Amino acid sequence: MLQTAETTTKDGATATAARPRNRASTERTIFLAARDLLAEEGFQGFGINAVARRAGCDKQLIYRYYGGLDGLVDAIGEDLGSWVKDRIPEDTGGMFVLTYGDLMDKLSVYYMDALREDPLMCKIVAWEISKDTPQVRRLSEARARSLQKWLDKMRGSLTPPKGVDTVLTNALLFASIQHVVVSATVSGQFSGMPLRTEKDWEKVAAAVSRLVRAIYG
Repeated sequence: MLQTAETTTKDGATATAARPRNRASTERTIFLAARDLLAEEGFQGFGINAVARRAGCDKQLIYRYYGGLDGLVDAIGEDLGSWVKDRIPEDTGGMFVLTYGDLMDKLSVYYMDALREDPLMCKIVAWEISKDTPQVRRLSEARARSLQKWLDKMRGSLTPPKGVDTVLTNALLFASIQHVVVSATVSGQFSGMPLRTEKDWEKVAAAVSRLVRAIYG
């Protein structure tokens, strides 16, 4: 794909020269525009034309690079699935992770911090329980796949205590963290507990760690 640039010749005429388009840069611009638009407007204002306007590009490039709106949603979902991985080094030796309980303790707190820093993820979590649409399901499934893949890699040879249903336990643990964070973004509190300052969140993190340790030892 070529972009054009106007130049002026010696006689004052205008000539058009072609220059290569930086595909990677354009793809990234489209992706960021789509992600920001989704965070601000939700799916109600999310469409090919709106994304193209935000990115300042021809909408045909969205079809060419992402295959359309569904491809963009999938790309956003895969990217959202990596935000926990981006915040935790894969070298567990530097994390003092000796047991499965250590891993889940750190993952739970980092998961909470990641949600707090990502408005779009908070919206997706809220959509998961309020909007049963194909687009939301695509985002939710992509996030779940990425997070599970990362957890399996981080877990390595660590084994949970016998008798603990880790799938159900971790699902309930993450669901409670999500509920608290989403409630805080809406009202600044949860069940009468203020969640506005870092000191407030430090108390929550300490409580989460105690719960994880009580379950996994």
